[in-house]
Amino acid sequence: MKIAVLTDSTANISDEMKERYHIHEVYLNVLFHGQAYRENVDMSKEEFYSRMRTESELPTTSQPAVGEYVDKLEELKAAGYTDVIAVHLSSGISGTYQSAITAGDMVEGINVHAVDSEISLTPQAFLCFRAAQMIEEGASIDEIVAELQSMVRNHVAYFMVNDLKNLKKGGRLTGAQAFVGSMLQVKPILHFVETKIVAAEKVRTKKKALKRIEELMAEFLDGETTATGCVLHANAEEEALEWLKDVQKRFPDIHFIVADVTPVIATHLGEGAMALGMVKRDLKL
Repeated sequence: MKIAVLTDSTANISDEMKERYHIHEVYLNVLFHGQAYRENVDMSKEEFYSRMRTESELPTTSQPAVGEYVDKLEELKAAGYTDVIAVHLSSGISGTYQSAITAGDMVEGINVHAVDSEISLTPQAFLCFRAAQMIEEGASIDEIVAELQSMVRNHVAYFMVNDLKNLKKGGRLTGAQAFVGSMLQVKPILHFVETKIVAAEKVRTKKKALKRIEELMAEFLDGETTATGCVLHANAEEEALEWLKDVQKRFPDIHFIVADVTPVIATHLGEGAMALGMVKRDLKL
């Protein structure tokens, strides 16, 4: 048995970490005026944000075509893999997870074990890292899948966006009507609930919103210090690094990663979005 870890580009795993953990990837796309660009490949981050600011219409996004997924599985099979742990962004905002299942049924000689991360970005990557660690430790497929499912029940991310324009237009927000008519000077806080992006709270000013996210994360941890965290940003690295200083003071025993929001996710959250994510595992990264 030879097991591969396969994820999608929204996990935003660095080339270094992909090489370290032998993680494979399929790509989601950003579309401007119907022209598709693979995120992180066909368009630079700078060009993406420039176009999102200046284009008259917001970009749209698309999942990998099933045919592309089939090609990736064939490639893995040719490399000697018998099984694939496929970890994808939340099924509530993308059909990529379902594409993994569909493509798995179409390719003989390789078994696909699809895991719905019910989230995205670096918290999704955490599942991939843990799967790879367990493969190195000689764990069975059942043990790996059970651990990842447990992690899904024990991770969370809270997002602060500047406004709900992108999410509402893209149809990715559940309960958006709760914010209608009260958006002036408000920073919405969002999170994933049962695979969907849900509006959690509305807070006045960015500073108060970030502090509230820290409070919500402390409630989630409930004193637990065996965890790994991430601070995420949509083209706001300087602000993210400043926020990290406060976050580390509040959670001194937890290791944090700072990472970009990928273009596909930034399309929906908008530029300037910030997030704090956590999983109740010390991944020793």
